[in-house]
Parts: sequence; C-alpha cells; structure tokens
Amino acid sequence: MSTLFAFPGQGAQKPGMLQRLPDEPQIAEALSEASEVLGTDALALDTAEALASTRAVQLCLLIAGVAGARLLMRDGLEPDYVAGLSIGAYAAAVTAGALEYADALQLVAMRGELMQNAYPQGYGMTAILGLDLGQVEGLLEQVHSPQMPVHLANINADNQLVIAGSDAAMAAVAQRAKALGASCARRLAVSVPSHSALLDQPGAELAEAFAKVKLRAPRLRYLSSTTARPIADPERLRDDLAFNMCRIVDWHGILRTAYERGVRLHIELPPGSVLTGLARRVFEQGTLVAFDGARLDTLNALLRREAGRIE
Repeated sequence: MSTLFAFPGQGAQKPGMLQRLPDEPQIAEALSEASEVLGTDALALDTAEALASTRAVQLCLLIAGVAGARLLMRDGLEPDYVAGLSIGAYAAAVTAGALEYADALQLVAMRGELMQNAYPQGYGMTAILGLDLGQVEGLLEQVHSPQMPVHLANINADNQLVIAGSDAAMAAVAQRAKALGASCARRLAVSVPSHSALLDQPGAELAEAFAKVKLRAPRLRYLSSTTARPIADPERLRDDLAFNMCRIVDWHGILRTAYERGVRLHIELPPGSVLTGLARRVFEQGTLVAFDGARLDTLNALLRREAGRIE
C-alpha cells in the first residue's frame, strides 16, 4: 500500500491559516525561512485584507503545505507520492526534493504578481456541479468569444468541473448550466482565470524565470496535475510547474492514477479538506484524512501503518 500527500490550490485559503498551524519547530522553521526570503513577516500574509492579493494567497498555500509536510516527515516517514492542485504543485515539488523552498517562494511570489497584474478585475473561476464534461464543453462553445472568453479549467470529478474566464461569460455559462440541470454554479474565491489560455503570456514570463532555477529529479514520485502522470525528469518538471497556470487541471485523473498505483492513504495538507472530499469519489478503499482538524499523533500513526505494510 502507498501514501499520497495532496496539496490544495487557490480557493482553499482562509484568514489565519498560517497562525493556526501547530506550534512545532518544523512549522516555525518554514515560517522563518519564508519571512527571510520574502523580506516580510510571513504571518502578515494571511490576514483577510492581505488575502485579497493573489500573491499573498499563493504564498500562504505554499508555506502552509511545505510546513505541514515537514512536520509529518520529521521522523523520517515519507509519502510515496505527492501531488498539488495548481499552486499546490509547488509545495509538492519542494516536498519531493525537486525544488528548493527558497526558490519556490520567489517563483510563487512572481507567479502571483504576474497573474494578478494580467487580470486585476473582471475575471475569475466558477465551479459547476451536476453536469458532465461533454455538457459543460457544449455550454462553453455556446458562450465563448473574443469579447466573452471562457474556458474549461479543472476536471475535479466526473460531475464537478471548473471554468475560467470573464465575469460576464461565466455568468452566462452558469445560467445555461442551471437551466440544463446543474445542481450548483458557484463563483470561487479566485480572482484570476487560472488554467486557461488567458494566462499563456504570464506563463511564458514565469518560464523565463524558471530557466534560471536549478531543479532535481524528485526523490518522491511527483504526479502532474495537468497530465495526471508521474514526472521524474527535471526539465519536464520545470515545464509542468511554469505553465500549470495556463493548462487544464485533471485532478480526477490524478486520483485515479494514485488509486490504480496502490495508494490507500490520502493525506490532504493544509489548509482545508476539499481534496479529501474529491478523493472519496474515487477511493473505494483506503483512508482519507485532512491535516486540518486531525490530531498529529493520528496522522503519524497512519503514516507508520502504511510504511509498515510496504516493508
């Protein structure tokens, strides 16, 4: 049996998310290093006011994910697989030993700024529940135009899709989706049209910065959130991270890949538990748990149990 560390993406953020992390040396070290690299107190990034910024949101998710993973791995217990939804991929790459934490902090700060500056207002993402992929793609074809751009962004489950685009275009798709029988069409707490061609240019700019950063082959198996397959080659990983902002996320595919490869312990790193809910749709057997709300000794016991099964 194997273990997956799953790192959430934008939309999972909550005010005080860094403040609520356990009072442990590994957490303090991750916060301190972030503060030093960024030149500001990391704990100032997770206020309600600060989280209005895409840059602050993405940095908080990176810091929380890396800090939580370091804490769980402090006794030498490691997951077999790591995966991250969107910005979560950066925490996954750091945890896998492929990307230095300091480099990730600088790249994520730039990533957030590029995305925010490209679309400061009037754009975002909307989740549509209750329709299948073909139905949503049909609605996108009806609405999308140069004046009202809207694209498929995330495949989270068979009947849970996310679209990205202009406010007007998303509202039009949402209206049609509800008329077609969607159970919900909900605007997400994301202020940029992530995982769409609208972010091709910011992705290209981030790739230029990535070219100057050293990446290593992942020590742990890294699953790409865009291909839903493992990546071991550092150059492929560089491309995956730099351009994941403008490529469709297939999280449902990642969960299927992980389950087919024997993963039976799915631990969602902070913050939140959205990924745990999505995993329940795929994992017919196994244990699904979120770091938030779980006891640290319980998480450690689960990791030891799975490690013992492998041995």
